[in-house]
Amino acid sequence: MKKTLSLILLSACPFLLKAQSTVHKTVKTYAATGKSVAVYTTAENTDYRITRTATLAFKSHPQPVETEACIFVDPAKTFQTVLGVGGALTDASAETFYKLPADKQKEILNAYYNTETGIGYTLARTNIQSCDFSSDTYSYVADNDASLKTFDIGHDKKYRIPFIKSAIAAAGGKLTLFASPWSPPAWMKTNNDMMHGGKLKPEFDQAWANFYIKFIKAYEKEGIPVWGLSIQNEPMANQKWESCIYTAEDERDFIKNYLGPTLHNNGMADKKLIIWDHNRDLIYQRASTIYEDPEAAKYVWGTGFHWYVRDVFDNVKLVNEAFPTKNLMFTEGCSERFDLSRIDDWRWGEVYGKSMVNDFNNGIVGWTDWNILLDEQGGPNHVGNFCYAPIHANVQTGKLTYMNSYYYIGHFSKFVRPGAKRIISSSNRDQLLTTAFVNKDKKLVVIVLNLTEETLPYNLWIKGMAANTTSLPHSITTLIVQ
Repeated sequence: MKKTLSLILLSACPFLLKAQSTVHKTVKTYAATGKSVAVYTTAENTDYRITRTATLAFKSHPQPVETEACIFVDPAKTFQTVLGVGGALTDASAETFYKLPADKQKEILNAYYNTETGIGYTLARTNIQSCDFSSDTYSYVADNDASLKTFDIGHDKKYRIPFIKSAIAAAGGKLTLFASPWSPPAWMKTNNDMMHGGKLKPEFDQAWANFYIKFIKAYEKEGIPVWGLSIQNEPMANQKWESCIYTAEDERDFIKNYLGPTLHNNGMADKKLIIWDHNRDLIYQRASTIYEDPEAAKYVWGTGFHWYVRDVFDNVKLVNEAFPTKNLMFTEGCSERFDLSRIDDWRWGEVYGKSMVNDFNNGIVGWTDWNILLDEQGGPNHVGNFCYAPIHANVQTGKLTYMNSYYYIGHFSKFVRPGAKRIISSSNRDQLLTTAFVNKDKKLVVIVLNLTEETLPYNLWIKGMAANTTSLPHSITTLIVQ
């Protein structure tokens, strides 16, 4: 009778069968036996710049003790899939690029996009109309042209469009590009000014939604595919440069009632919409307001954010936990207040390393730096908001300066390729920050960041096997297990 009852219960509740079979399912354990580890290092007070510094071997090491520093990697536990790493192709970068000799232009493109001799960027951002990193303020349409009949990207054809096309070619013909507006045309706004905040006038909601369509079509006609859009750069910032204010409710309703339907009605449902595109501080409030409205959320691919309010990394994690079906992407960051005398300060690179380790661990799929290239003054910039970029060019002499941020980013972009999945990488020392990935070719990529003054020996430990190595002071290391 007991046997009969059990069969009745199982047939009535098929999920019990699934649960029972799951209990006995075995998971294949990753085996590090026979694998080697290639170590690449960038470190302060050395010549190491993504330099191969060691080759390690694994030895049996069943149980570490508390006195041993370890990085514990578990390839069986996978998380988000990586979209890419890259930087913004702005007016400022393009203008600087075309002031340089042809050999320097080639060097820059190879430095960023070549996977062998460079750091292999695969992701890019650009501006819709002017931004602070443009030499002037400009619009694509004439005043009061709500029908957008005068729409013309002629301004961009001089520098930016050729620059983007050169970057795409250097990247092997494919670059995941998203575009962001800093402001609608002045006449569409409550303050009649592209700068100094203001809001989009309600009567121009549809015209502004149509504007995105015009931009996409115009760029794609030039041979530049547009993968996605953010709705507004820094929508809570009233800046002295191009800016426009959207509350969370404003952005939600614009997506739901105008931009989302307009994209769908124009056959552009595949274009990825990115909300927020501002700092980590208000990210949860923005995401929850939009994602809790299903009619708005259905159009949205994910949330973008910047770093200008630093170190509130857990806010990104909370968004990931609360809305796991939506993506997260870092959409802008740079070191501000350019000062040529401080261009070699090591902390500039470490800011990048700390952000990238934390952001990937908190669930981002892509990481986008701000301008990929600026001149010897940290511009051009039409409001004096000069900043640092990973590469600076002296347009008078042609000299290129590679900041250490270039190498810190490269420890990710060169080795963590699109399609990689993040895996567990756990440090038992707070002096060693870490994240890790498995690429599509099955190679493990483990990144270790040391922000201290200390030389720190540690074990790279994977399922009972360990490879012993050392982290240099103020260094970032990428370990490739294959």
